Amino acid sequence: MTSLRAMYVDFFHLSEPPFSIAPNPHYLFMSSRHREALAHLIYGASGGGFVLLTGEVGTGKTTLCRCLLEQLPETCDIAVIFNPKLTASEMLAAICDEFELVYPTTDTSIKTYVDILNAFLLRRHAEGRTAVLVLDEAQNLTPDVLEQMRLLTNLETNEQKLLQIIMIGQPELRMMLDRPELRQLAQRITARYHLVGLTPAETSEYVLHRLRQAGGRETLIRKSALPLLYRLSGGIPRLINVICDRALLGAYIQGESAVMRRTLRTAAEEVFGRPEKRAETANPLIDRLVTITTVVVGGIGLAAAIYFLGPEPLRDTLGLSSVEHGSAVMDAGQPLQH
Repeated sequence: MTSLRAMYVDFFHLSEPPFSIAPNPHYLFMSSRHREALAHLIYGASGGGFVLLTGEVGTGKTTLCRCLLEQLPETCDIAVIFNPKLTASEMLAAICDEFELVYPTTDTSIKTYVDILNAFLLRRHAEGRTAVLVLDEAQNLTPDVLEQMRLLTNLETNEQKLLQIIMIGQPELRMMLDRPELRQLAQRITARYHLVGLTPAETSEYVLHRLRQAGGRETLIRKSALPLLYRLSGGIPRLINVICDRALLGAYIQGESAVMRRTLRTAAEEVFGRPEKRAETANPLIDRLVTITTVVVGGIGLAAAIYFLGPEPLRDTLGLSSVEHGSAVMDAGQPLQH
C-alpha cells in the first residue's frame, strides 16, 4: 500500500499524500469551530486549573492541541500523556518522566511524587517559567486519577496556580465530569469547548485546503463529488481523510485524472466494509415513511391473500362469507362509479 501511495503521489504530481491521518499541524484546517476551540485553549493555558477540549472521534482534537503547543512560549515546560490508562501513582510517575525529573525507585508513594513535582514547579516559577500538562484521551482517566489531577492544581503561590492541565477527550469525558464526586474538579475548569464535525461548505474547503498544501490541483476531487463526501463522512475530518486517500488510490489504479462520485462511493464501501449506496439519499424521515409504507402494503397483501385464497373457516372468522367473496370478485372487475 505504501508503494501504491507513492505512485499516486507521483501520478497526481503531489508533494506528499494530502490525506494522511497523522495529526500534522501543517494540514490543520481552521474552520470557525477550530478557531473558537483554539482561542479557548490559549485563554485557558494562560491561567491556572483545567482546560477541557472534547469532541467526537476524528474531529481534530489532537491536531488542534499540537497547534496550541507550537504557539506556547519557550518559557513553558510541557508534559504530554498520550495513554492515561494509569493508576494515580503511575500517572504521577509518568508526569515526572515527561518533565525529566528524577525520583527514587524504592519509594513510589504519591506523596513522594507530589513533593518532587511541587519543588520542580516552584523552581520553574521562580525562574519565570510556566508548566503545562496535556492529558490526551482523557475519557480513559479513572475518577481516582482525576481527583489526583485536581489535587495537583492545589500547588500554587499566592498569585497563581503552578500547573496548567489541558484535558482532551471524547464526549463521554463531559458526562464523567458531571458526576457529583467530581464537582470540585468541574468547578476548576476555566475554559471548555466541544468540537463537532465540519459543515458541508467547510468539508469542501477542507478538501481544497489539504490538496493545496500538498501541491495538488483543486479539481483533483471533482466538485460534484464533494456533497457526497460530506454525506459519507458526516464532516468528520478523519473519515474525510481515509475516504479521500482511498479514492485517490482508486483513481490512480483506474487511470483517471480526478476522483469521480463513483470512485468516491467505492472508496467509502472499502473503508466502511459495507455498501454505502444509501448514504447519498439517507434521510430519517424518508426511511420512516418507507418502513411504514412497506408494513401497510405488506398487511394489505396478506389480507388479500387470506381473502381470496384462504380456507373458508378463516374467512368466516374474519367475517367474510362466500357470497361476499364472490361479490368482491365481481366488483373487482367493474369500473369505479362516481
